[in-house]
Amino acid sequence: MEGNTVFYIEQNRLPFEFIINKAFTYQECCVAICGMQIRGAGAIGAMAGFAMALASVYASRDAFRDHDGNISPKDYHAFLRAARSEIEATRPTARNLFYATELVFDAGMRSPAEALAEAQRVADRDAADSKQIGEYGNSLIRDGARILTHCNAGWLAFVDFGTALSPVYMAHKSGKKVFVYADETRPRSQGARLTAWELFQEGVPHVIIPDNAGASLMAQGNVDMVITGADRIAANGDTANKIGTLEKAIIAHEFGIPFYIAAPTSAFDPACASGKDIVIEERDEDEVRYQEGPDADGAMRRILVCSPGSHALNPAFDVTPAKYITGFITERGIYSLRDDPSLILPLKGRKSRRAE
Repeated sequence: MEGNTVFYIEQNRLPFEFIINKAFTYQECCVAICGMQIRGAGAIGAMAGFAMALASVYASRDAFRDHDGNISPKDYHAFLRAARSEIEATRPTARNLFYATELVFDAGMRSPAEALAEAQRVADRDAADSKQIGEYGNSLIRDGARILTHCNAGWLAFVDFGTALSPVYMAHKSGKKVFVYADETRPRSQGARLTAWELFQEGVPHVIIPDNAGASLMAQGNVDMVITGADRIAANGDTANKIGTLEKAIIAHEFGIPFYIAAPTSAFDPACASGKDIVIEERDEDEVRYQEGPDADGAMRRILVCSPGSHALNPAFDVTPAKYITGFITERGIYSLRDDPSLILPLKGRKSRRAE
């Protein structure tokens, strides 16, 4: 963010075009989140924080001043509450969105300046946490490891570094030979379009695979570990992530392959007892029915890829029960429910053995 302008990468144009968009109002931030111009847990959280800050700035600057230029606290606070509700309605599953919005809202109730400062702290903390996740996760990756990942949890999905891909990047930069299987991740193809593009930019050897190829690769012994991100983690360790994550976890469990969730502690929701309490976002059926890409002239085209007369079901996330998760790679260390059946929350003040 620079001044009162939020700059962000337009992810819907990747990997064919790299475009930086600008958002000047909280409503424009909401449109960017809803339209998946910006996606990924950390990036959504950062954008939500900036949206809340922009709402505070707008309300204090023009909306609720009397003829003498004084702010009406009653109207200002009411506006912030309404804006918060609008921001939080954009993506109901992503915990980071609610985490960031709450922090910046509380700061904004004091002053717009504090809201702006808090939003920037949220963004900076996201990048720092992601780097730490990479450093801890790198300790799990052996030289020559073949890693399967689902959706996109790299630096596009966060302010920097990412979560699931951060350990991969750290391992690659440390000289380890790593190879990544990137699930295409239908229907939005985040793996084929975003994860693969990131890996190419970083020089990490990889291939894109169909979503239904993971089981065969694991059965053949071609996968050494699975690492994915998370959009919300319940108090018992059940984890919501992009649709398709659950089946990868079940298959990894069947073949004895470690399955790790990489996520900052801001993704953990102590108010959510289990995965049954996580709201799963249902998105437009046309995301399934249509695909978009450039034609021979480079113009973006949207084409129908299924039966014209059929409808589609499009849940954006599924929930992986904690029993299938080998461990959680966080900025505070690596935690395993298999080693410690007690609740992993709260993590405040706690360190894993690996973190010490």
